[in-house]
Amino acid sequence: MSAMPIDAKTSVAEPLGALALLPFVVGAALVWFVRPDARAHVAAALSAYAAVVIAFLGGIHWGFGFVHALPDPRLFIWGVMPALAAFVAVLMPPNAGLVIHGVVLAACYLVDRKVYPVHGAARWLTLRFRLSVAASLSCFIGAAGS
Repeated sequence: MSAMPIDAKTSVAEPLGALALLPFVVGAALVWFVRPDARAHVAAALSAYAAVVIAFLGGIHWGFGFVHALPDPRLFIWGVMPALAAFVAVLMPPNAGLVIHGVVLAACYLVDRKVYPVHGAARWLTLRFRLSVAASLSCFIGAAGS
């Protein structure tokens, strides 16, 4: 892969990030507007999607670790924690599990605020903040409606 200028990478990441928010926003809205007998399925789908995204966020830390000859083991330890928390949340009733997902999404961002700059990824924190706020709020709204 050839190196792309930062602006080109950002211009790709921003619309893809927005696209990745669609299941969060649509899921949170549908929980409130679908028939009562479909509500549990929509909430479960939102919970499953949140778990996938949370696992991805943890995996980024493994990527940071892979590029170092002697990586900080905390990168790998933290990297699995979000996925484990998300797994537990998926097993819970959605009204509780979605709250856990929202909290984990916020916690991932708070950890990333410290980790990203150390690994030269600080420029992504603004986008991460926006995506994290929207995803967390969607989980909380979905939990309230389920």
